[in-house]
Amino acid sequence: MRKNVIAKYPKLLHGGDYNPDQWLDYPEILEEDIRLMKQAHVNCVSLGIFSWTKLEPSEGEFRLDWLGEIIDRLYENGVYTILATPTGAVPHWMSAKYEEVRQVLSNGVRNLPGERHNFCTTSPVMRQKMRTINQKLSSRFGKHPGVILWHLSNEYGGNRGEGACYCPLCQEAFREWLKEKYKTLDALNHAWWTSFWSHTYTDWSQIHSPMENGENSTHGLTLDWKRFASHQMQDFCMEEIKAVREYSDIPVTINMMLDFKPYDYFRFAPQLDIISWDSYPEWHSQADETQVAMHTAAWHTLMRSLKKAPFLLMESTPSIVNWKPLNTQKRPGLHELSSMQAIACGSNSVQYFQWRKGRGSSEKFHGAVVDHKNGANTRVFREVSALGERMERLSDSIVSTCNEPKAAILFDWENWWAVEDIQGPRRDMAYLDTVLAHFKAFWELGMEVDFVSEDDTMDGYALVAAPMAYLYKDGYAQRVKDYVKRGGTYVATCFSGVVNETDLCFIGEHPLEEVLGIRPEEVDAASCYQQNSLTFDGRKWAAGCLREISNPVAEVEVLAAYGEDYYKGVPAVTRRQYGEGKAYYVACETEDGFLSAFYAKLIRELGIAGEFTGKLPYGVAVSKREGEEALWFLQNFNREEMRVELPFAAAAVPEGTALEGSVTLKPYECLVLRRA
Repeated sequence: MRKNVIAKYPKLLHGGDYNPDQWLDYPEILEEDIRLMKQAHVNCVSLGIFSWTKLEPSEGEFRLDWLGEIIDRLYENGVYTILATPTGAVPHWMSAKYEEVRQVLSNGVRNLPGERHNFCTTSPVMRQKMRTINQKLSSRFGKHPGVILWHLSNEYGGNRGEGACYCPLCQEAFREWLKEKYKTLDALNHAWWTSFWSHTYTDWSQIHSPMENGENSTHGLTLDWKRFASHQMQDFCMEEIKAVREYSDIPVTINMMLDFKPYDYFRFAPQLDIISWDSYPEWHSQADETQVAMHTAAWHTLMRSLKKAPFLLMESTPSIVNWKPLNTQKRPGLHELSSMQAIACGSNSVQYFQWRKGRGSSEKFHGAVVDHKNGANTRVFREVSALGERMERLSDSIVSTCNEPKAAILFDWENWWAVEDIQGPRRDMAYLDTVLAHFKAFWELGMEVDFVSEDDTMDGYALVAAPMAYLYKDGYAQRVKDYVKRGGTYVATCFSGVVNETDLCFIGEHPLEEVLGIRPEEVDAASCYQQNSLTFDGRKWAAGCLREISNPVAEVEVLAAYGEDYYKGVPAVTRRQYGEGKAYYVACETEDGFLSAFYAKLIRELGIAGEFTGKLPYGVAVSKREGEEALWFLQNFNREEMRVELPFAAAAVPEGTALEGSVTLKPYECLVLRRA
């Protein structure tokens, strides 16, 4: 469904992680929580995230009454529940009795009990224990009128950070996965090019995951292990879904994470009903907020793009976190702006970790709506309450709308894994930074985009940019050809189309040579003193470190050429008409600002500019959610007032205040507009 709304409660959600299991011996605290939630305009909380021991204190002994009483009490007071499964942290009784449930790290050492996500996704014991507790929760609460969403586990793969288990069970499962994929050892050996260094496998049992003290130089092995690890957690997720759906038909989600490389979220998305994620930007860490705001907007955009539908901001902090080198408080106004930024980009919620600070352990100083002392009498609580009230007034106007971009950027996990594992042309190929540089150009122009993977269709987008698409999956080049031939505009960059999906270099011509009209010959990773330039649209720009030397093999327009060095005059930016569409090739990295100028020109030529495109001052962003009535969100990330020219007569939402000509945004203000 294009505009995904929770049917049981079709409103913007405001609340957060609630851990009453930590306070069962403090009934006065639980009473106070209900009163404060009403005061803070909280309408939804997440329950049970790390409650396994309270739910099953010993093997086979289940105690769910306390949870039922809290769900009932919340519902009676107008607060709905997102009910979590507790697999994010396994009980000590389980990890002590069943060694196999504990992860083995890439150094070959099995973890001791403790921490989060310290479980093996392959372990039959872990899977059976997960099914049992999830089915118990589903049977008891799956049809409760106050339970609106299943929240599976918590940040799959988080805390330990590797996203994989390296135990014998996982090694055997990996071999079975490879047998299913390649069928024969000959096919696997060819795909991995194992004749290099005489690493040819002669028996399936010889295959082992990449390890600190083992094989790390066979790139096909490394890439397939990352695919397998992502697949194995995805398969565990599907088993969780089956268990909670045993007695329930409410939607399911998982909370994803920023820049989390181990798991391909595009592959998780189809089995989930709603996408959600946890956002903890490093506000106030730089001279201004724009770079952080851009990066955060990119990840909000990715979450919306996974299902082309509204998502949920499942966790954020109203104040600080406790795990960064420097944990700086959000300055007044930034909490509301950062929350409204999520809504502007497509979120239908603002949820926090956490509702109330715990008294002990590692997160006792993590930000929360309610502090250890002072109740509602804090700046943070007042700002949260003000935002909650604003969300209530905005809810009906926003909740069924969604962003509908006309352009897309390719961001593919398997490409990420592959391009950052290679040796050459430089040590840090920085795929994510490259993608963000292209996103930044659109963001600064006031032009929204979606992110797509190589498996996605490009239909419906007038423009698709594919930065550093090093690895082409089977069928991708043909999809690009068809897209451009039908009238699409495609932008390729240096170091694209180098290898196939098993990380073998293409031989012969470039897979998109017919479309691009060029043939890459060599790549130069130039040092800082080897300066070069290109002139585009009448302006001279510095060339960056990576510079591809390419030769035209068909009729192309040279829009810019290198200005210096032995490749002076060689094309740096080209355009080729192919069918009804056009294909561009940007052969080098460039200085900051070039991409904005380049995409601004394309956007004008394609006629897809938004109402504010190219008209925003520095540090001001715009997002547009469309529905029965379009809404524009003007966001000022500057610490001073900014004046914005309005392209149409507008009215503030929901106040209805008439605005015309221009508007002055206060520091850290988000203004919601509709056409007058």
